[in-house]
Amino acid sequence: MKPVRTRFAPSPTGYLHIGGARTALFSWAYARRHGGTFVLRIEDTDVARSTPEAVQAILDGMAWLDLGHDEGPFYQMQRMDRYKEVIQQMLAAGTAYYCYTTREELDALRAEQEARKEKPRYDGRWRPEEGKTLPQPPAGVSPAIRFRNPKDGVVAWDDAVKGRVEFANSELDDLIIARADGTPTYNFCVVVDDWDMGITHVIRGDDHVNNTPRQINILKALGGEVPTYAHLSMILGDDGAKLSKRHGAVSVMQYDDDGYLPEAVINYLARLGWSHGDDEVFSRQQFVEWFDLDHITASAAQFNTEKLLWLNQHYMKQLPATELAARVKPRLAARGVDTDNGPSLEKAVALYVDRCNTLNVLADAVEVFYTPVTPSAELLAQHLTDETRPALADFAAGIAGVAWEIPAIAALIKETIAKHGLKMPKLAMPLRALLVGQTQTPSVDAVIELSGRERVAAALKKYL
Repeated sequence: MKPVRTRFAPSPTGYLHIGGARTALFSWAYARRHGGTFVLRIEDTDVARSTPEAVQAILDGMAWLDLGHDEGPFYQMQRMDRYKEVIQQMLAAGTAYYCYTTREELDALRAEQEARKEKPRYDGRWRPEEGKTLPQPPAGVSPAIRFRNPKDGVVAWDDAVKGRVEFANSELDDLIIARADGTPTYNFCVVVDDWDMGITHVIRGDDHVNNTPRQINILKALGGEVPTYAHLSMILGDDGAKLSKRHGAVSVMQYDDDGYLPEAVINYLARLGWSHGDDEVFSRQQFVEWFDLDHITASAAQFNTEKLLWLNQHYMKQLPATELAARVKPRLAARGVDTDNGPSLEKAVALYVDRCNTLNVLADAVEVFYTPVTPSAELLAQHLTDETRPALADFAAGIAGVAWEIPAIAALIKETIAKHGLKMPKLAMPLRALLVGQTQTPSVDAVIELSGRERVAAALKKYL
């Protein structure tokens, strides 16, 4: 077998979104699985819409997901001379020809065909045929160049996802491969690139299925070997509708901004349309070892934000506290929060991680330990009462001499509520309110220990 060569070939007309990231992941994984080569190609021939910012967004997204390429990135705009060379070869071989049909003539042709309820298509008026006399090229008209598509038979391939796919050549008109201004078109450039780069497996979205028969015919005309195609089904949103910005079709880097871990996003993307038994959670290495094209489903995958959040929390809980703190610290620093002036950030994130499903939520939770806390008037009125003040005052006196560790603090709390005949919430709730401005926290003794003796004493003194 030939060495496996896959490619990811995005157009830099926007960011790298979830659908593109899944295509990149599957292409990368297939190459890694078979010890092959993963090529990154930037298809930037749409000059009007392609931007350097979009190119950078694609590269940033690939880097964040750690989908390293072996060759590239190659840019189509830097390969123009090669495309023109191949076009000249095709003109000489008779597999391409000049077409002088003007835009106005094509519009008129389309209108006539639509009026007859026919499929709009080029009628081949400039296509050379045996025994056919072509018109005299009109003066002042720059010709486009069309591919001389076969008229008879079918073009077919065994899609690794969809199975056998066939198109009648009679349904395919002669595609323009170079516009009148000389710029080559998308379908032509893709073929030359895949041919030159020796791509053996083309894994891409099923919105390209209709392009495939044209590309196969051009490739065969060039004498190239047809790769294996695997067209991935679309991704639907949580509500079953086509994925849009409101439910996931955003930049991959937005997931970084929102506090997701790349490990979780990779694991989640892997399960969007592919499966390995009932396995839901697996490492990148396991995914590469397991990945194949046989277990990609042909039906649409559905995005599930709740499952992604669940996976993200799972991966957050797997991280060592040092690593978790390292990922949270820059998010707090971006808010102007100095975590060097306060308790151990490692201890803070370890205490709260079980309650948080993104890095941002975790940053929100631990920020209170590094910034001044002002409980709301409603919280104070609810929990700082005549019933609780005496117990809080005794607790404030007791913390001066207690060993500053969770068991000793827990013992002081129990001693205090027993002395005053209170239930635990009557002391725990006002302590939480005074220290972190909220009543839903991990164990109150752990929160007190993390806050530090001086901070706890100052809060009690201020509000008592």
